[in-house]
Amino acid sequence: MLRYLITLQAPDRKGLVEQIANVISRHNGNWLDSEMRHIDGVFAAILQLEVSALKWDAMLDALECIDGLNCTYCKTGHIAEPIKRLSFNLVAYDREGLVLEISNKINALGINIEQFSSQQETASHSGIALFRATMGLGLSDPSQEEQLTESLYELGDDVVLDKLSKTA
Repeated sequence: MLRYLITLQAPDRKGLVEQIANVISRHNGNWLDSEMRHIDGVFAAILQLEVSALKWDAMLDALECIDGLNCTYCKTGHIAEPIKRLSFNLVAYDREGLVLEISNKINALGINIEQFSSQQETASHSGIALFRATMGLGLSDPSQEEQLTESLYELGDDVVLDKLSKTA
């Protein structure tokens, strides 16, 4: 069995996830992990699948026959697990380049961004545009946690950072 990471995009419609799951099941694929979103009328998904090398091509052809579905993929492999995992919520005033600033700070410390989810919203009391992100990070050294917190607060006085309790 081989593992693949597949990204899918299509105009969103009812029953699309069922169609995808049906194709994977018909080809004896094992659905290991996924993230799916509806963004501005578009269905977007990232799936990690395990499937026999003998059935991979047929499964991929069947996925590509789903109306409007675009698909990209790559084989995956196992990498070294981080020593510590952290999850944070970050809120700040929305501004251009904020994701770049955040990723620069994290990368400068040698920390891996394993999960990143963000959205823009309006503060109910002031109408100011806010940027909200939830991040899952893999640390190679426990001492990176304090450095990370300090570094993210350097982004500005408007930054609110909450460490989520789920860690590994």
